[in-house]
Amino acid sequence: MQRKIKCNIALFSIGGISYGFIEILWRRYTHWSMVLTGGLCFTLLYKIFKKLVDFSLWKKCIIGSTVITTVEFFVGCIVNLYAKLDVWDYSKMPANFCGQICLLYSVLWAFLTIPISFICNTLKKKYNL
Repeated sequence: MQRKIKCNIALFSIGGISYGFIEILWRRYTHWSMVLTGGLCFTLLYKIFKKLVDFSLWKKCIIGSTVITTVEFFVGCIVNLYAKLDVWDYSKMPANFCGQICLLYSVLWAFLTIPISFICNTLKKKYNL
């Protein structure tokens, strides 16, 4: 049980720190809610990909994009619409939904899933997280 908790903390930390870093490179800043969102997404994807070892990379990209977009929507509803923190606003982007998700970023999440998939495979093989 204690090992499982440590593994989840490690996965969450890898995802949160990595996503915070990516966002700083992309937007020049981040928000604490994005670190939590990245941690949650990476942990979920690791657990999903651990079970779907035989899935092709393109299928994992579709799953990754769906998971990340879904988490982003719910986090956006909480931090942007409910708490009014205005962390992001996609309302001016084409094909957006409630200003919280949009097609462009869903496609980018699919591409982000490529390195995520390889990192998950490496962590699974090397450390059996």
